[in-house]
Amino acid sequence: MRWIWSVVLVTAVAARTEAAPAEEPVYAKARPYIYLGQHKLRLQAALGARGPAAQRFAGRVAAWLKGENIWGFPAWNAALYGALTGDAAACAKAISTVEAQVAAAEAKIGKGKPPEVAGDSYLQVGDMLGDLALVYDWCHAAVTPAQQARWLAYANATLANVWNPKKAAWGGVASPWSGWAIDNPSNNYYYSFLRATMLVGLAFRGESPKADEWLKLFRQTKVLGELVPAFARDLPGGASREGTGYGVAMRRLFELYDFWKASTGEDLAARSPHARASLLAMMHQVVPTLDRVAPTGDHARDSTAALFDYHRSYLQILIALFPKDPLAARARTLLDASSVPQMQSGFMVAYDFLYDASGVAGAPLASLDVAYHAPGIGQVYVRSDWTKSATWLNFTAGPYTESHAHEDQGAILLYKGGWLAHDAVVHSRSGLPQATTAHGLVRIEQGGKLVRQVAETTSKLVALRRGDGWTYAAADVTAAYHGHAAVTRVQRDLVYLAPDVVVVYDRVATGKDTTQWWQLPTPERPAIDEARGVATLARRLTVHRVIGGPMTAYDYKADADFTGGFRLEEKVPGGDNRYLHVLSIDGAAKSVRPSGASGVELVLASGPVVVTFDKDGSGATIAVGKKKPVAVGTGLDTWPELR
Repeated sequence: MRWIWSVVLVTAVAARTEAAPAEEPVYAKARPYIYLGQHKLRLQAALGARGPAAQRFAGRVAAWLKGENIWGFPAWNAALYGALTGDAAACAKAISTVEAQVAAAEAKIGKGKPPEVAGDSYLQVGDMLGDLALVYDWCHAAVTPAQQARWLAYANATLANVWNPKKAAWGGVASPWSGWAIDNPSNNYYYSFLRATMLVGLAFRGESPKADEWLKLFRQTKVLGELVPAFARDLPGGASREGTGYGVAMRRLFELYDFWKASTGEDLAARSPHARASLLAMMHQVVPTLDRVAPTGDHARDSTAALFDYHRSYLQILIALFPKDPLAARARTLLDASSVPQMQSGFMVAYDFLYDASGVAGAPLASLDVAYHAPGIGQVYVRSDWTKSATWLNFTAGPYTESHAHEDQGAILLYKGGWLAHDAVVHSRSGLPQATTAHGLVRIEQGGKLVRQVAETTSKLVALRRGDGWTYAAADVTAAYHGHAAVTRVQRDLVYLAPDVVVVYDRVATGKDTTQWWQLPTPERPAIDEARGVATLARRLTVHRVIGGPMTAYDYKADADFTGGFRLEEKVPGGDNRYLHVLSIDGAAKSVRPSGASGVELVLASGPVVVTFDKDGSGATIAVGKKKPVAVGTGLDTWPELR
């Protein structure tokens, strides 16, 4: 492979070029139209400096050109290399790869069948047409006129079918499809559709009147007209309602923001607070050991919710979008200290090269506030501090609206050095157990059958308060049962006494022929001392039952989908019941005993604490030592980002 430089490396460009964002897009007048107009010099300088990220990228391209089978490796990686170095072989193979996609599609269409790009409701259209568009733009001089015409026809036909599902056709043969998610900006499919539309529009601008239509559809109709107002309404606080598995697909949206800004000067990320808020939300979703994320929602790719290249890319792109923001510096530190300090997969190494954030200096994570509330996704995150040995707590209460979300309203997760109380999804083979049986909440059965939480409902976080050493949260998740006749009340209050004690109070009222199960999924079989009302896990968690039922342990391996995990549970007949439990880590609660009908008196290393809950409505009184008791009720505190 030869390295030909068309420019002198006049600057050691480490940071990304900053320019005032345009209010309207300004399109490039000469190729490359996409991204490289702003970043070519920076990336050429990085290759010339032969830094680790650049060398790994060049090495992966070289291996691919030699025939190594790198799973998922996109042709645009080679096109990028060719555009930066003048390597004709890199562009030649990138072009041949896209040509093979188009030729295979033409062959299927000729037989009256839909091509591969239409599979799984067009899910891969963003990658497939994205490859086509980027290779077309970055290696344009080597794409023959005949190829240009055929690629354009294929791209236009595909996009017409994506956005017009009822009229979709291939070669004159009707091929209607469901139109899944073409109008849902909270769904991962949507970002694939946007990617294909934006990149094809940019790549073929000036060569096809359809290109301007695609650009208008992308920018005005979809992003500004649909996505921005939907995010303002549905996603304050950032992140995704699909959870942390499928929700990480938002990195593809953030990448589009960056490519659009580099190509047109317009900063779409600035049109909505969602992208910046997602930077903060993701940092709080990462557990203290910086090697996994909150296992919220479906995790089909990896059920354990391990930190992966996708999470790294998610934060990298947001750092690039907000390089001067104080949050970017903290995200830089988090990535450098995480279990994924560089991309692990060959098909992802290009992102370390594109988004090398060496121009963004790190800043201490300790300066981040220890708590975060993302109301749009219904999640509260609290940790004792930002060290790797910290205790971390997650509480779910909010909208349940996406197909990849779970029936986990009211659930809690607890982590310190490893999972103490978790979501059973981490032990599943499928990554898809959605029912309430998999989550740390009070499940309800009627006539021996599970009463399910129902999608398209919204539970309510009614209180979020914080005082000296404690955090109080309360939720009413009755709405999650969508008016089921057997369920009249499901409420949960909790008090987190930093660093290592959580007090949980539940009010549950159910009707005839019902059973209530207070439950907590755990990674290890709990050792139960029923006489004392105590369950202990070897991994440092003790659950004290103050009000509840007899403790038992369910082995998740009784279900073929699970390879491990247990569920501590207490069975109580239906009715208007109360539950009070204390979760103590490393023996932090030296003494636990009832206090009145709905309270508990604790002895901690710092002294005595009495927590008393309102029996019939959200609220509590917290008395710490000799300090004046504090009564907390409904209402949501606003927490700072930094402290």
